[in-house]
Amino acid sequence: MARPDRPLFGDVSLTVSTGDRLGVVGINGTGKSTLLRVLAGRQAAEGGEVRPGNGVRVAMLDQDAPLPAGTVLDAVLTSATGRAEQWEAEAVLTRLGLESFFDRDIAGLSGGEAKRVGLARALVAPSDLLILDEPTNHLDLAGIEWLEDHLAAYRGGLLLVTHDRHVLDRVTTRMLELDRGTAHVHDGDYGSYLDAVGERSDAQASADAIRRNLAKSELAWLRRGAKARSSKPKYRVEAAKALIAQKSEGPARPADLHLEFPTPRLGDIVIELDGVGASAPDGRRLFDGVDLKLDRRERLGIVGPNGAGKTTLLNLMAKRTEPTEGVVTWGTTVELGYFSQTGAELDPTARAREVVAGPNRVPDWTDARLLESFWFDKDSQWAQVGTLSGGERRRLQLLNVLASKPNVLLLDEPTNDLDLETLRALEDFLEDWPGAVVVVSHDRAFLERVVADALIIDDGRAFRFPGGYNAWDEHRRAEQSKSVPAKRSAKPDKPKSGSSRRSDSTLGHLIRGAEKAIAKLDGRKSKLHDQLTEAGSDHERLASLGIELAAVEAELAEVEDQWLTLSEEREQR
Repeated sequence: MARPDRPLFGDVSLTVSTGDRLGVVGINGTGKSTLLRVLAGRQAAEGGEVRPGNGVRVAMLDQDAPLPAGTVLDAVLTSATGRAEQWEAEAVLTRLGLESFFDRDIAGLSGGEAKRVGLARALVAPSDLLILDEPTNHLDLAGIEWLEDHLAAYRGGLLLVTHDRHVLDRVTTRMLELDRGTAHVHDGDYGSYLDAVGERSDAQASADAIRRNLAKSELAWLRRGAKARSSKPKYRVEAAKALIAQKSEGPARPADLHLEFPTPRLGDIVIELDGVGASAPDGRRLFDGVDLKLDRRERLGIVGPNGAGKTTLLNLMAKRTEPTEGVVTWGTTVELGYFSQTGAELDPTARAREVVAGPNRVPDWTDARLLESFWFDKDSQWAQVGTLSGGERRRLQLLNVLASKPNVLLLDEPTNDLDLETLRALEDFLEDWPGAVVVVSHDRAFLERVVADALIIDDGRAFRFPGGYNAWDEHRRAEQSKSVPAKRSAKPDKPKSGSSRRSDSTLGHLIRGAEKAIAKLDGRKSKLHDQLTEAGSDHERLASLGIELAAVEAELAEVEDQWLTLSEEREQR
């Protein structure tokens, strides 16, 4: 496949079987979304052949696919692969924070709401292969954690593009990397993929070093003069010239670039909120009495469920909205840089380097340096905005904010649609950046790396939690465990690790325990199905039963896997 200014990928050979969980990664613009659409049969390949299995049902979350007209519930119930169960549709919508949207018209949804409806539609559609393009975008932390569990329990084949490293680490068993027109398949999870990438990078660095040394040697020989050169075969001269002229493959890695980024110095007052409150456009109260004082080297992450008011609070800091009560004060030295969820509109005919430089000056080496540090190679810097992928435009919008040289950065979901390499570059950039950063994000890995404190917004309250996202998450889980009464799990004991072999009697005992657990869970599953039938049109009851059934099915899948592992161990004796 290709785009106007360069090829995307070629010669991709891949087999996806039932139970495969394949993560697709690569820099924005390498063709990840295009590949998913080709595999789903929604776009024709320019070469090669895609051979689906007989009768295979493919469900897909496509970033650009429109939803059918009608209500949210009707849109989720109907799909190309068949009609979903109503109880399941309502349960999934509830888990994605859309429990009050069943009868809402599709035409009135925001972009983020529509993406969540599209995700629900893909998850409940009858399928043998599930293809998801950035499913965690617009989900809150609870929704992402539920999605992890749901995907882990899915029994068909899974193809997944996501920037969420926790999801990749939890769900995937194979990785497909698209890298400058080439595809690399890694057997193993996300961690083993990172090891393989490191080894490949080391090998490439070694090859580049050898090439440079050869070039220097040949250049020194050439400079010794015509007499020395005349005694050498002509092909040596041509080879030396080729070595000197040869470019290293791909863009420079951000780690190889030391980016000096001067920003205006901040005074003692940055941004201060005193008793601030705000309401949603529909009049719903979001939060009250927020007191907050930002430090010159602030690293603050704002977290909370969807609809809690995180973006509203960020807009107050960015001078985009006024509080309904309280006062917001900005220091006289503050230069704000605001990166919204949608990003600024870019001229499709402008070139990337011109966007970063702005309308009032000619692009120079500092712009090229910034572009290179965020994975725009020399060719991409001259590409027109209209030819860039959605992820590349998102990356360019981010650079447009950074190039304005702010000293206070306000970032609203900056990780959406960015590739993993760009996320790491952004994390490295923020680590050394001298200004203040406030970020709204549901990306756990990004929060762990970037923020020092968390501001929690929930149930109309906002409070600062020191220690960053990890400290808050540990506190949250501890509080949840206190509120849930302990109960005996139906799962059998997991086999102990180690090299010692278990006896036949031990394996038999474990297998019988697993079989009892399976029978018990099957009974609960059947009972829940009966209750769903009896619930009729009681939406709340259907949603509650659907959530419980999904949990039982996930537990049943895990116990069945344990039974298979134990049975295989006994058969291998």
